[in-house]
Amino acid sequence: MKTILFIHGPNLNLLGAREAEHYGTKTLSDIESLVKEQAKKLGFEVLAFQSNHEGALVDFLQKEGPKASGIIINPGALTHSSYTLHDALRDTKLPAVEVHLSDINSREEWRRVSVTAPACIAQVSGKKEEGYIEALEVLHKNIQG
Repeated sequence: MKTILFIHGPNLNLLGAREAEHYGTKTLSDIESLVKEQAKKLGFEVLAFQSNHEGALVDFLQKEGPKASGIIINPGALTHSSYTLHDALRDTKLPAVEVHLSDINSREEWRRVSVTAPACIAQVSGKKEEGYIEALEVLHKNIQG
């Protein structure tokens, strides 16, 4: 079975308890369960990881990337500043989809710029947890050819 890396950056461990108007009410565990269930239907297994530390995200990509077929990533605020994460995504040579629960294009000006999106094949924003399902479908089409 092909593996999808499901990566969440800083503060996303607090989903369900922070700014529901932007991020919804689902916890990270709820979202992981939803994505794993849908991924199984598409023939994927999911390896989930969350860290508040940029280097830990890079370490995870470097360690698990060679065994994976694709990536779904919500880099959190690192989206707007982490060229290191951008490079780590590129270095995997895997199709990646960047996902944001909130609509980053209708929020503060600084949130509208993603330095990680150019390392991805797509970006999904503003669809809450459904954005992750859309990302799975994008990867499924890309990986299946």
